[in-house]
Amino acid sequence: EDDMRAGYYRPMYYHTLKAGLDAEGNLVAWKHVIVGQSILSGTAFEGFLVKNGIDATSVEGAANLPYAIPNLAVELHTPTIGVPVQWWRAVGSTHTAYATECFLDEVARAAKKDPFELRRSLLAKHPRHRAVLELVAQQAGWGQAKPGIARGIAVHESFNTFVAQVVEVSGSESSLKIERVVCAVDCGVAVNPNIIAMQMESGIGYGLAAALDGAITLKDGIVEQSNFHDYPVLRMNQMPRIGVFIVPSAEKPTGVGEPGTPVIAPALAHAILALQGQSIRVP
Repeated sequence: EDDMRAGYYRPMYYHTLKAGLDAEGNLVAWKHVIVGQSILSGTAFEGFLVKNGIDATSVEGAANLPYAIPNLAVELHTPTIGVPVQWWRAVGSTHTAYATECFLDEVARAAKKDPFELRRSLLAKHPRHRAVLELVAQQAGWGQAKPGIARGIAVHESFNTFVAQVVEVSGSESSLKIERVVCAVDCGVAVNPNIIAMQMESGIGYGLAAALDGAITLKDGIVEQSNFHDYPVLRMNQMPRIGVFIVPSAEKPTGVGEPGTPVIAPALAHAILALQGQSIRVP
């Protein structure tokens, strides 16, 4: 109880995004405004990772968006709030991946394009993003209908590791079931494939716990949650089947402990959008 109410917390961020499409439905403009606390303020990292008032971790995954959009603007506002914050598994990508990937799904619907094909067409200059996207789509059978199943897809790079995931869901809003997660990862040379798979599975479970149940709320300046009865983590019976597929690579090996986490929430939100036709704006 003391730890739950006296620690550092994942910062709350607010994102607004706008996109412009031409007459053929091509994505030609993208504006992304981010508002949230700096996790580096007051730490030893502030001196070299905060430049001109910009916390690099607040905009990572957004300012370096891989999609080929000719007009791209990212704006950051960093308020000071009384809640003590620090990093969470995958750092800035934990919120930027959700915002950018979920919004791209909405753009795909507006343009009447397949979410996988739209992503693929925008990644011609980023072959490693494209490779994991194509591999996960192939392994998940993207485009092949399964009765009662809706799918969502997302791709993101963090810590120089590229991850794409497909989530399959069934049921309804009141009885949603995550049937399966398919994950493709390019982390350079696969030194130990078993550890890579385990870290992807772990990151997926961690991200699902936050997306489904995890929430810290405050009342009169005090954290309301105190233990796992009111801050639930993912249970064994909630863990979906997971398949992990590794892209063969001769690139130098990179990290696998965090990059599996940011992708799962937007892929899940996209699956829910496909199932129910309703966007999930709060991860």
